[in-house]
Amino acid sequence: QLIQSEKMSSLGELMAGVAHEINNPVNFIYGNSIHTLEYVDNLIELMKLYQECYPSPPEEIEQLAEDIDLEFTIEDLPKMVASMKMGADRIRQIVLSLRNFSRLDLTQMTPVDIHKGIESTLLILHYRLKANGSRGKIEVIEDYADLPPIECYAGQLNQVFMNIISNGIDAIEEALERGNCTQPTLEVRTQRVEKQWAIVEISDNGCGIPESVRSRIFEPFFTTKPPGVGTGIGLSIARQIVVEKHGGKFDCRSQPGLGTTFRISIPIRAGV
Repeated sequence: QLIQSEKMSSLGELMAGVAHEINNPVNFIYGNSIHTLEYVDNLIELMKLYQECYPSPPEEIEQLAEDIDLEFTIEDLPKMVASMKMGADRIRQIVLSLRNFSRLDLTQMTPVDIHKGIESTLLILHYRLKANGSRGKIEVIEDYADLPPIECYAGQLNQVFMNIISNGIDAIEEALERGNCTQPTLEVRTQRVEKQWAIVEISDNGCGIPESVRSRIFEPFFTTKPPGVGTGIGLSIARQIVVEKHGGKFDCRSQPGLGTTFRISIPIRAGV
């Protein structure tokens, strides 16, 4: 567990460093793309005005317009710049998610919006949620309550979300392979209970967990995955983070064939 925790800490530092280095050039590209799109629109409007005022240009201009396919360029250039702006914005969102996910707050608890941590985790795992050649998209249902900032070790709590959501995706993919799932769905819900507890429930409609297995899932090194795929300590460390580090509760409800729900209860204020 110590080795795994150290690996996650090092990974967090790496992600934070990469996000920091990428952030400035991406913001530069994104900021310039906004002005570039505006300039392109202005130049095209000027071009159209020239065409209206001078409908019969010299032969050299007509030839060049034909060679470069001017009409297509006028139609396609704004779309191209807009798509580049969209791509840069997407990178900005990913960088922000990396920064949120890898918060290096190992020495003290900090009040944070845990919804941002969940959103960052979902964005990082987007590549696993989207449709691929063998299956359709995994739908994500989000139902968030109005929660105040939670005093917690945000980076460690995000590791818990990452582990549970990854396991949920694994369970859904296994159910799809068996033909037991027609509409793959992952649900993330939050609520506030008795004013001092924040509850996060992460559910999947995957293959579910038999009782003989469910009673052991928090045991260190216990895994049902093939050798080399699972370490068997992910849920053990997640439970340690929730229960021992935050004074919370970590429960699992599951039924074979109907999916699994993990329920995380965290005190809104530390020590309460």
